[in-house]
Amino acid sequence: MKHLSTYFALVALAPAALAAQGSADLVLTNGKIYTVDNARPHASALAARGGRVLFVGSDAEAKVLAGPSAMVIDLHGATVVPGIVDAHAHLLSLGNMLQRVNVAGSTSYDEVIARVKAWAKDVRPGVWIQGRGWDQNLWPSREFPTHEELTRAFPNNPVVLTRIDGHALLANAKAMELAHVTAATADPSGGRIVRLASGAPSGVFVDNANGLIDRAIPAATRADTRRAILAAIAEANRLGLTGIHDPGEDAETIGIFEELAKAGNYNLRNYVMLSDPGEPGSTAALGNPYIRRGPQSALYDGHLWIRAIKLYADGALGSRGAALLAPYSDEPSNSGLLLSRPEHIEAWAETALRSGFQVNVHAIGDRGNRIVLDAFDSALKKVPTADHRFRIEHAQILSPEDIPRFARLGVIPSMQATHQTSDMRWAETRVGPQRIRGAYAWRSLLNTGVVIPNGTDFPVEEVNPLLTFHAAVTRQDPSNMPAGGWYPEQKMTREEALQSMTIWPAYAGFQESILGSLTPGKYADFVILDRDIMQVPDTEILGTRVISTWIGGKRVYEAK
Repeated sequence: MKHLSTYFALVALAPAALAAQGSADLVLTNGKIYTVDNARPHASALAARGGRVLFVGSDAEAKVLAGPSAMVIDLHGATVVPGIVDAHAHLLSLGNMLQRVNVAGSTSYDEVIARVKAWAKDVRPGVWIQGRGWDQNLWPSREFPTHEELTRAFPNNPVVLTRIDGHALLANAKAMELAHVTAATADPSGGRIVRLASGAPSGVFVDNANGLIDRAIPAATRADTRRAILAAIAEANRLGLTGIHDPGEDAETIGIFEELAKAGNYNLRNYVMLSDPGEPGSTAALGNPYIRRGPQSALYDGHLWIRAIKLYADGALGSRGAALLAPYSDEPSNSGLLLSRPEHIEAWAETALRSGFQVNVHAIGDRGNRIVLDAFDSALKKVPTADHRFRIEHAQILSPEDIPRFARLGVIPSMQATHQTSDMRWAETRVGPQRIRGAYAWRSLLNTGVVIPNGTDFPVEEVNPLLTFHAAVTRQDPSNMPAGGWYPEQKMTREEALQSMTIWPAYAGFQESILGSLTPGKYADFVILDRDIMQVPDTEILGTRVISTWIGGKRVYEAK
């Protein structure tokens, strides 16, 4: 009886507590709301005040809370989900891609050149032409291109086209000339110059060799960068994103993020990861203003977090730069590239544990992942720390014995569902029928007790988070192939897929107390969809349209 009296006392206090917070300034009714909150997983109405969720429940209750000037929206049965977060996305790279030539999806080298020609028809001689998106795995030959055709098409303009994954680029002769790259140029550590039979550069540069060409490209102006960032934010909002985790930005770019956020012109919540600052204690690291400031959370009303460091273990699978324990099945002379020394990763992990930063390391191959897990293990033995939430970004190819180590070490595998659907046509050729069992192994990891924050790695993959959701639950491409899904035993449930785009990214960014679910007290970030992605047939998921996107109770996108 004592427990019952306590319960009724709390119920009696609830309306008074809500009233003390004031009237709602935004009320949604007549909807199908998925809160991702186990205390109240489903509701028809939501009330918000001052950018925070005030109440989730029934229509009648929410209407009672509406203030005299509240915006009241009848959803007419539309679906509402918490704000969708892409847990691995490159904001400035997307903005740059939106303003440069896009060759993604090209099915031949000829198509790449045709697209560049169409885009650059009015470009003056001598001006740099940049683009992104080629993928030789989509071409009939599946072989890297060489520069000759690009050089013939653009003899007087330097042209640089980045591969879709950002881990290789193609340069024409003019670009290589201006970068002073010749047959005598040596491969840098962690990089490879693909060469012709003569030893001359073919035009393709892999991983750290990209820098040989990048150094010659004129730097973007601050105004150019600002425009690119704003364009990328608008595109993200249009597709239902309220937040991202942004790996590997430099101090200048983060400074522009801060400038925009301070002015209230940054319609995104960005969990920023600092680009590798150099060796701990080095002049470069100590000169980084964000390292000196230390971890920063929820700046500018929860629009920026600057408390993580992004490192690289290896390259990418598509360009055969991912570091493997055994050679590539389709290139036995190659086992991939290590982009950082294991000691560098361990040193930063130890430094971060002492200073409160999170360390998130790109690792795709099974050797790359093992090196990172070993480095984390060693650092944690030296500086035992609870709730560090270190992450491996991609965790793409895993040795079976390393899968349980994520849970044992408290390491979060941050993965991207659409990498699987993009790579499945050729990934098994790269690693063979045994290693593929540890590739894109979402269920194997989830069964150990970890969470998987999901993302796209845009602009490597398309921005659209509905593609992420569809891939996670079907392991099929947008045309719903292959039938039944690729290695379907690794699928996520729809509930897990939604969590992987909401509350699990929030946890991976130390944000779960204020983001990730529609829970009273958290930010009123949500997306309104025109159909119920949790119930419609798999084949109808990608027909879903974003009606509107809201951040902190403010509408940042509305479909026409």
